[in-house]
Amino acid sequence: MPTIGTPAPDFSLPDDQGQPVTLSALRGKRVVLFFYPKDATPG
Repeated sequence: MPTIGTPAPDFSLPDDQGQPVTLSALRGKRVVLFFYPKDATPG
């Protein structure tokens, strides 16, 4: 379980064009992770 202040593990996800984006490639930049919970729920 991640906790505040600890580094996130490296992972890759597709961007809106389907190209992979890896967290480690963004090192040194500000990154906001938003986990979409489910349709029709507050986010």
